[in-house]
Amino acid sequence: MQALYAQLLVGLINGSFYALLSLGLAVIFGMLNIINFAHGALYMMGAFVAYFLLNNDYLSIGYWPALIIAPIVVGIFGMILERTMLQWLTGLDHLYGLLLTFGIALIVQGVFQNYFGSSGLPYSIPDQLRGGMNLGFMFLPIYRAWVVIFSLVVCLATWFLIEKTRLGAYLRAATENPTLVRAFGINVPRMITLTYGLGVGLAALAGVLSAPINQVRPLMGADLIIVVFAVVVIGGMGSIMGSIITGFALGVIEGLTKYFYPEASNTVVFVLMVLVLLVKPTGLTGRAA
Repeated sequence: MQALYAQLLVGLINGSFYALLSLGLAVIFGMLNIINFAHGALYMMGAFVAYFLLNNDYLSIGYWPALIIAPIVVGIFGMILERTMLQWLTGLDHLYGLLLTFGIALIVQGVFQNYFGSSGLPYSIPDQLRGGMNLGFMFLPIYRAWVVIFSLVVCLATWFLIEKTRLGAYLRAATENPTLVRAFGINVPRMITLTYGLGVGLAALAGVLSAPINQVRPLMGADLIIVVFAVVVIGGMGSIMGSIITGFALGVIEGLTKYFYPEASNTVVFVLMVLVLLVKPTGLTGRAA
């Protein structure tokens, strides 16, 4: 049973990263209609920014400030990408956005791999989150519990911002009828740029959370991005709550599969994706266009 609980915990950890990354993808696709294949590379950049902040001789900025600084830095980088490249894809087929962001991902990963190689760089767990708790039936590392809880809070806060606030209503209206929103004096291009920054900032935040667990590697995003896209498709392209629920659920299902049938653990997500698309092509919570 301890092995089962351990795999469930691993599943929740992976589900936290799936949820944060797929949430960022859903925000970008739902608001901007861009399939952002650079998401994995930006997730990796978030982890590297945290690593640079900690290991810089002049800064030595630790984990807690990095949780704020890294998403802001990567978010600004994302907004520059949106202003200089992605904005010109408005109204074009999704394939153009996919190809452009895929190229950006290859360039970013190639640059980091050239300078840092493929091996992982260690990032230490903050002192406040070291150790664990004995729950009787299993040993729970404090940092892993923090990742699950914090990820869930961030996901729900993002959902509330987009679905339940006036700012979120403006964002959704700007994607459906930008001319009408401009009539209210709202700068739609700036809003779209900030939305893209929010989406990639969520990816960078996931990268910071992942750094002490998975180490910092140039290809850490490439290992996750295909699974995350499957999560988004299952939950429904552009569905905020669908991405959150599906991310955590698929992480748990993956963990259970590793316990009961390890050979299928790497494919179970894609099998579920095929089954969902056969029954409901728009995803579990998606709506037809």
